[in-house]
This record gives sequence, structure tokens and C-alpha cells, in this order.
Amino acid sequence: LLLGMFTIFKQTFRKDSTERYPEQIVPPPPRSHIGRHLLNKHENGLEKCIGCELCAFACPADAIWVVGEDNDPAAPVSPGERFAKDYQINYLRCIMCGLCVEACPTRALTMTNEYELANDSRAKLIYEKKDLLAPLLPGMVAPPHAMVPGTTERDYYANKVKGAAPEQAEMAAEEVSS
Repeated sequence: LLLGMFTIFKQTFRKDSTERYPEQIVPPPPRSHIGRHLLNKHENGLEKCIGCELCAFACPADAIWVVGEDNDPAAPVSPGERFAKDYQINYLRCIMCGLCVEACPTRALTMTNEYELANDSRAKLIYEKKDLLAPLLPGMVAPPHAMVPGTTERDYYANKVKGAAPEQAEMAAEEVSS
């Protein structure tokens, strides 16, 4: 009984360790990945997602919906034979476990540090492909477009493609200027 009372007395005068969450937002550590998902792209702008649907099969909450489709060889969206035509993540169901990220064979799906996902509408918490795709960085060309000349699908997955071909960059510059 005395030991229990001593523990209570000691805890009473201890400094409070409560975080003042909405008033003082402490950013998560840089290597923690506890937030929303991101669909990544290759260095030349082609999508990394090949529409294999392994992320949807790995999701224990059944929060991911993927519809794969065959790539058009003349204007591919991803370097593989297939791409994700439709991709949705339902954050009303997602438990942020990260199993989908582990299941992705091309590292197309990653998690970010953006964890404040509250919204006033349930429909806004169902993220579609356009919401999940990473933005185009300088030098990237928006798909669909041809792969970098002289490369194969294996070069993309071996991380040997380090940017768009000069012709692709010129086409992108012309599209922006017009």
C-alpha cells in the first residue's frame, strides 16, 4: 500500500509530458512514414506503378482499389506491359500499416509525412490516382510518351534511367511555350 501511495505521490509532481497538439504541431521525424501515400514516377516522368494490384491484395483493411490495363506500346504510361488505369485509396478504411508499401515490387507506392487527413466530407477522403501521383519535377515529361530511346523495361527497374531524352525535354518545352 505504501509503495503504491509513493508512486502516486512521485507522479503528482512530475513535469507534464502532454503535447499541445493542434496549437503546437511537432513535425514527425524525417524517416518516419506515417501519413498519406504517394505514387512515384521515374526520372523521365513515366509512372512507376505497373498495375499489378499487389498493394490491394496486401491491404488488410481492403482500402486500396486498383484497375490495371495494358500499356499502349506507342505511348506508354509506365515502362512495363501494364499500368494502373484507376487507383484509389480510401482513407476512411486505411489503417496506415504500410503493408501496401512493402508489397509494391517497383517502389511505386510510398508513404509521406503528411498525416493530417481530416476533412468535412467523406468523399474527399477517397484519394484517386490524380491525388496520389507525385508532381512532375523539372526535367520530367508528362506521360504518356515513349520510353527513353535505347532503354528497356529492365533499365527502369535497375534505376539506370536518369532523366528524359533530349527530344522529350524539347517536346515538353514546346508544349509549355504554346
